[in-house]
Formats: sequence, C-alpha cells, structure tokens
Amino acid sequence: MTGILNFFLIQTVLLMVVISVHTYLGLHVIRRGIVFSDLSLDQLAAFGVIVGLVIGIPGGSVASYIVSFIAVLFGSVLLAYVKPKNKMIPHEAIIGIIYGLALVGSILVADKYSGGMAYVNQTLSGTMLWINWDLVLVTVVVYIFLAIFHYKFRHKFFSITENTGSMKNENLWDLLFFISLGIITVLIVPVAGVLLAYAFLMIPAAIASLFTKNWGKALLIGWSVGLAASFTGLFSSYYFNLPYGPSLVLSLGFFFLTAVFIKMIFPVKTK
Repeated sequence: MTGILNFFLIQTVLLMVVISVHTYLGLHVIRRGIVFSDLSLDQLAAFGVIVGLVIGIPGGSVASYIVSFIAVLFGSVLLAYVKPKNKMIPHEAIIGIIYGLALVGSILVADKYSGGMAYVNQTLSGTMLWINWDLVLVTVVVYIFLAIFHYKFRHKFFSITENTGSMKNENLWDLLFFISLGIITVLIVPVAGVLLAYAFLMIPAAIASLFTKNWGKALLIGWSVGLAASFTGLFSSYYFNLPYGPSLVLSLGFFFLTAVFIKMIFPVKTK
C-alpha cells in the first residue's frame, strides 16, 4: 500500500508542476501560430539523448541532459533567427523542417547503435512510470525558476505574442522564449516521451483557447482541464493495466474532443 501511495504522490506532484508551466507556454505557442515549435524541440531533445547513448553517455545522467540541451539550444537559435522574408515560406515551414531533420537524424544515429531503435521508441513513449523523487525535485525547482522568470518579464513575452514586431531586440526575447521551451523539453522528454510532452504543452492550452482570450481565465481552464485529463489517464493506466504515456495522451485528446463538441453545441463567442 505504501508503494502505491508513493507512486500516486510522485505522479501527482509531477503532473501538477508540468501542467502549470506547459499550459502557460502552450498559450503563447498557439496564439503565435507556431504550434509545431515545441514538437521540433522535443525531437531535438530526443536526438540529443540518442547521440549521447551512441557515444557512451548513459541516459538520465547529467552529461545526457547537457548533450540534449545543446541540441535544443541549436534548434532554439534557428527558430528565433531563421525567419524567411519570403511570404511564400512561412515560419511554420522552418519549424517542420527542423522537426523532420531531428527525427531522421535520430533514426540514422540509432541505426548505428545496438538496440538503437528501441531507444527511438522509448523517446516517443517515455518512461514516466518509473520516475523518482530526485527527478521530480529537480523538475520542480527548474520549473519554479522558469515561472518566476516569465512572470517578471511577462510584458516582453506578451508583446511578442500579441504585437509581433513592435519591440526592440525581439529576436533576443524570442530566443529566450524558445530556450524556455527547450529547458522544459530537456527535462520532460526523457521521462514523458516526445508525444506526451507535446500533448502536455498543446492540449490544455488548446482547450482553454476554445473558450476565452483572457490570459487569466485561459490559464485556469487549461490547468483545471489538463489536470483532470491527466489524472483520468493516470488512473485508467493503473487500474486497466494500460501503457502510461499513451493513456495520458488519449485522455487529453478525449477531453479536447469533448471541449470541441461542447463548443459546437454552445457556440458562444470567445472573449
């Protein structure tokens, strides 16, 4: 019984921390129309982990996180500064290309490593079921610092999102935004996997965006629905003996589809 309680307590703390920060950043991503930027950074983080394994760095080690962050930092620079002036090539095209190259790179590198494809699958589905308190503590501390940073400079990030091109040094603040995404990506992808990490960022924020444009209300909706969906997936996984990561993704997806259905029945104007 103690083991079960400890398991659910660890998962509860991690889910609460992850949903809180990811929903906020997800709202920025959706409102800026760069919905695949986090997915590309997630895949770069996974690429870094796989490269580390190939060169002899154990997964989950400090060195592994450093290699993963280097890959994500490179991607963040590209996302912040590579913005084609040709209107025929949208920023989202660059994001998609980065994602595709990171995925193909992961497959090619893994192919040269014994059992490498198993690691590719692991980076997609994650190992969130096996997290421990040390990892949760590190995640909580880093996420708190990120939350404080974004709160202190919230006007800068709001300006980038709502009034693109209206501030000086916009590319620098854009880079800091993508680095923020990169940091949470480096922490969460090794345990949650690429797909669940992306779902944490996008789905609660997308649900909130269906019903309000107000930042405060959107955060409350995203946090509430995101936690409800995550806990539904968690308990479904435990009691029905289902894979953890996919269960959470499906639960989040079900809540999103339900929100879309509700919006269709009650098409109240979003305020």
